[in-house]
Amino acid sequence: MTPVLPEFVPTRVLKRAQYEAFAFELLDGDVRVRNESYADPSAHEYRVRIRDGVPDSCSCPADASGDDPCKHRVAVAIRPRIIELAVQMRVVADGGTPLSADDDTTDLPCECEQLSEDVPCWNCVDAGRRDLSE
Repeated sequence: MTPVLPEFVPTRVLKRAQYEAFAFELLDGDVRVRNESYADPSAHEYRVRIRDGVPDSCSCPADASGDDPCKHRVAVAIRPRIIELAVQMRVVADGGTPLSADDDTTDLPCECEQLSEDVPCWNCVDAGRRDLSE
């Protein structure tokens, strides 16, 4: 699954979506994003709504006040496995079936070309192909 980002994501938002310590939790086909970078992470916990495989809204104040996507939506968008799992969860909740054990998603393709040159995609970082400090 290729991440779907709006045509223009400010570089600052994209970088923060990459390096901040986000924790993700699946919620009935949506994603709870908790920013563990803060002293009180529970005060920085928001729900990102996934529609048609795209993080289309977030409960945070920044998403409501601006035209650009917030860092929480971008953090989910650049992690296609999170979106894939959220979509699967929604399918199962709606009576469908999850992926079989034969469906291998561990070797996800590089998606760096869709991001800033300064920031590698999560797939490359997770697989050890690139380092965030590069």
